[in-house]
Amino acid sequence: MRYRALSSLQRGGLAGAIALGILAGCDMPQPAAAPPRPAPPPADAAAPVPSQASQAVAAHFARQEASLLARGMLRTDGGGPDTPFTAAMLAENFVRIALFDEYTEVRGRLVSGPTPSSLRRWEAPVRMRLEFGASVAQATRQGDRRDVAGYTARLARLTGHPVSLLPAAAGPEQANFHILVLDEDERRTAEDRLRRLLPGIDATSVRIITDMPLGVSCLVMAFAPAGSHVYSRAVAIVRAELPDLSRLSCYHEELAQGLGLPNDSPRARPSLFNDNEEFALLTRHDELLLRILYDPRLRPGMREAEARPIVLRLAKELMPGEG
Repeated sequence: MRYRALSSLQRGGLAGAIALGILAGCDMPQPAAAPPRPAPPPADAAAPVPSQASQAVAAHFARQEASLLARGMLRTDGGGPDTPFTAAMLAENFVRIALFDEYTEVRGRLVSGPTPSSLRRWEAPVRMRLEFGASVAQATRQGDRRDVAGYTARLARLTGHPVSLLPAAAGPEQANFHILVLDEDERRTAEDRLRRLLPGIDATSVRIITDMPLGVSCLVMAFAPAGSHVYSRAVAIVRAELPDLSRLSCYHEELAQGLGLPNDSPRARPSLFNDNEEFALLTRHDELLLRILYDPRLRPGMREAEARPIVLRLAKELMPGEG
């Protein structure tokens, strides 16, 4: 079966998500048998000493987070009186974020430029699985697992769609949305692991992950069968070197984008889906975007002309009296 991928990246280290449009179709058959499971490290195993390259990455993102915080960025309040928005603004932001791609693939290369697209989302239950590289300490794994479990429950409530984090003991064959937390060395050598998790993944998608530049802190790719607008598998990559808030920001943005909000907009505020890095976590505005995305009055495959009047009506229902 031929598949296509949607990708988004966080740039500038944190909350500037860049959608990478539709990548080349790739032969991606469903695995006939469960892929081999690597033996997990003992619960009390200490993380290995990071390489010089990984230490340099960690230092870079630590400086970056500190600088953003000093400038009042990476807000965690979800927005307030200083970030008003109307139903009309919400509807316009939804159209730009859910119905446009920011990058398209031309002869194996990603080309920048907003491109009209169609509505995409999941129909099957989304079963997420966290997989940590050996570089990640046990305390970090436990804290991240708590954060992601709480966040997936929140996504399920907002969308009305089944979204859950699988238990730590679950095998990769049980998941359809893989979250890999890897350091620089682990990510650069992750091709074999990616091909086991996503049989038939195309070379462009693999290269985007293994060659991820320092300006990108995390990314997500969601896959749909060719000719379909319904996602069936996804993979998110999060740098293990990120400081705690930056890493949490990645979980918030990439998991939400992997549900069907691929683009960003400079006009979206308060929002994660804006590359100005003002907000670190999902906001009230973004919660409403997710509620619109999974409303049954919208259907996968809708283009802007068909979806826009429905989106505006939904926005007005969610924000009565706020025009």
